[in-house]
Amino acid sequence: MITKRIIPCLDIRDGRVVKGVNFKNIKDIDDPIELAAFYNNSGADELVFYDITASFEGRKLFTGILSEVASRVFIPLTVGGNIKSVEDFDHVLKAGADKVSVNSGAIKNPTLIAEAAKKYGNQCVVLSMDVARVDGKYRIFAKGGREDTGIDALDWAMRGEQNGAGELVLNSIDTDGVRKGFDLEMLEEIGRRVSIPLIASGGAGKKEDFKTLFELDCVDAGLAAGIFHSKELIISDLKKYLKENGVPVRI
Repeated sequence: MITKRIIPCLDIRDGRVVKGVNFKNIKDIDDPIELAAFYNNSGADELVFYDITASFEGRKLFTGILSEVASRVFIPLTVGGNIKSVEDFDHVLKAGADKVSVNSGAIKNPTLIAEAAKKYGNQCVVLSMDVARVDGKYRIFAKGGREDTGIDALDWAMRGEQNGAGELVLNSIDTDGVRKGFDLEMLEEIGRRVSIPLIASGGAGKKEDFKTLFELDCVDAGLAAGIFHSKELIISDLKKYLKENGVPVRI
């Protein structure tokens, strides 16, 4: 049986880990290098590193911090932030990433996923989708949730898989930072349409939320930030709880 993954997320702005609610009201949290080392030692299966303002500010990702983080962790590291070309993939992978997450760059250039998958393999390409409901439809947002692209999220997920993405990270803007549970409805809708691994993000507030999440067969991993950063929930304790409740996890 394939184990479910627990993945903390480091949202980076100006060299610091930050966190907001519904992609707004961003607050300073911690030093990314120290926090990454903490997660490496506390049972995280992977780590996600997002430079959340790189696309909006039109600059390159902070590879200096990335290299420092990569030197301190020994679990898979997924990195994203203004990835616009295959050359950007190369740049980030050489700085220590294991997988590269693309969001706004794929919206601007839909062939990017296929080009990167061909060069580096599907397992290296992660399509990150920032999704919110607009008039009852699931829509893709860009630039850190600031821009409604008008793209249908269900169609975009299917196109991502067809183009060669190895995983989808589904960030629910509606539940982000609210801590009332993952966006199960959205996850099910997308999960019915794709077969590649889904990573759920946005809404974790307690350990029970992860148990409920993994009752969806389509979800492979749960990603969270605030509840882990505050140490209200320790990953090793969460995994013990999940295992006791029949969820296959790596202890």
